Amino acid sequence: MHKRLNIFLLMATVATVAMWAQVRHVTTVNPMSPNHTSYDAIEVYEFDYVDVQPQFPGGEHGLINFINKTREYPYHAYKNRIQGRVLCSFIIGTDGKVSNIRIIRGSADESLNREAMRVISEMPRWKAGKVGGQTVAVRCVLPIAFRL
Repeated sequence: MHKRLNIFLLMATVATVAMWAQVRHVTTVNPMSPNHTSYDAIEVYEFDYVDVQPQFPGGEHGLINFINKTREYPYHAYKNRIQGRVLCSFIIGTDGKVSNIRIIRGSADESLNREAMRVISEMPRWKAGKVGGQTVAVRCVLPIAFRL
């Protein structure tokens, strides 16, 4: 009987450790604080570790259409024939809003980086991700390409 209990406890511990490995703590500025000086930590799951992944309205096809319709090639980059790909990360909150937009790997041309962040910031609400039936914040990574 004790052997079964020990095996059960071991399995429960391994499952708990595996679950914690999926969560990332992100420090964010609380926009409600004066001068934005208060920091909050939120739990954010990685995209691949949720039961139901966040979904852009219209799915992947809708996301591609949105990017192509919203993205504007910066004049300076277009004039100088600068191309590139900007790899961005952002968080889809429990309410589906996009927040915490960051550049993971940017272009040498800063105007392409700014434009990629602008496109992501204009995204509509997504359908939130879920773990165990509960909506959770999920970190997503998305490349924005600039090709002539």
